[in-house]
Amino acid sequence: MPSNPVAETVASLLPRAKEELTELVAFRSVADFDQFPRSESEGAANWVADALRAEGFEDVALLDTPDGTQSVYGHLPGPEGAKTVLLYAHYDVQPPLDEAAWVSPPFELTERDGRWYGRGAADCKGGVLMHLLALRALKANGGVPVHIKVIAEGSEEMGTGGLQRYAEAHPELLAADTVVIGDAGNFRVGLPTVTSSLRGMVLMRVRVDALEGNLHSGQFGGAAPDALAALIRVLDSLRAEDGTTTVDGLPGDGTWDGLQYADEQFREDAKVLDGVELVGSGTVADRIWARPAATVLGIDAPPVVGATPSIQAGARALVGLRVPPGADVQQAIKLLESHLVAHTPWGARVSCELIGHGQPFRADTSSPAYEAMAAAMAVAYPGQEMSYAGHGGSIPLCNALAALYPDAEILLIGLSEPEAQIHAANESVSPEELERMSVTEALFLQNYATN
Repeated sequence: MPSNPVAETVASLLPRAKEELTELVAFRSVADFDQFPRSESEGAANWVADALRAEGFEDVALLDTPDGTQSVYGHLPGPEGAKTVLLYAHYDVQPPLDEAAWVSPPFELTERDGRWYGRGAADCKGGVLMHLLALRALKANGGVPVHIKVIAEGSEEMGTGGLQRYAEAHPELLAADTVVIGDAGNFRVGLPTVTSSLRGMVLMRVRVDALEGNLHSGQFGGAAPDALAALIRVLDSLRAEDGTTTVDGLPGDGTWDGLQYADEQFREDAKVLDGVELVGSGTVADRIWARPAATVLGIDAPPVVGATPSIQAGARALVGLRVPPGADVQQAIKLLESHLVAHTPWGARVSCELIGHGQPFRADTSSPAYEAMAAAMAVAYPGQEMSYAGHGGSIPLCNALAALYPDAEILLIGLSEPEAQIHAANESVSPEELERMSVTEALFLQNYATN
């Protein structure tokens, strides 16, 4: 990176940022209080609030959102008449999954092979640090040239929409000229990228019941309806033979015209085993950014160890459906439920429960804020031009903010490039990307103030 006062300041602050990220990662802030203590999330929220106060933020508050979690808010006044920029991140994280699969403990930030490993290191506690680094660099180099609002969500990973509903009830709170969502990432390390679209999301729990109670598989097997077998058939109906998602009535032929994703590169990034095929048709970019994708997220069934020769009376699963831009998530909810009911065999009883949802999002990349971001990335990533990519994941708050503030510009950046392996074991962040993206955000705020 060429000599630049902002870049030099960020570089000098990186050791401190590592210490702070270590503290923040140590909180087991999974917003599922049946699995993890509420106190862990509250501790992380208070950490973020204290960090904002230390940077001079006013009106710092822990907002009790309708889903029972807390979001952290703060306001840093800028020069009179300046624009207002909202910086978003979330401090809640995914569960660590199988802790035995982690090379180092998931809630202990550990440096290895030039990366920092820990749950939330990239998604999205690293995003919290990115915002702090950018603001500190600006304060050390002439001051923050815009009004800043920060919101750190406490339940983004659960998809329960607490902050979304809070914002809708308090529309003045997050009003801004531009919103920077720090929960996306570069297409790969070293390639500066703005995410221009997000798929929406539906989480639905499906339950199948066929018997009053479990039965001996020898005495009744062959005639008695097996609820687990029925559920397996229902779930199998969500995929065609080639693996394409098939929800009755939901279009699955969208195409992606922007940055493409080579098959072999995707196989490497996704760590697909040798000899195993990719699923679906069309380009990889079509499949992950422009088309729906159904995933079985979990099944309640007897574990193999300790299983008895029994026909299961009931079984349930959690299904996730990613909904591409251009589709309406409310319609997708109806279609998914209708599909699950229609494909339940043998007259078994089926019930569907909506757990969470969020609309897809498509940004206006022609706005002045994108010009300011492109100029910032050109400095932070010399020799590289800003690229546009889609993102298969969902950030439900994006559409809520777009609806509440239709004139606001929304940009998605962050630290979750493929090597980060977010949501998987051994999640990590590249400290070089943290450094460069913090520089990018600081320079963007300078550019945007005078744009």
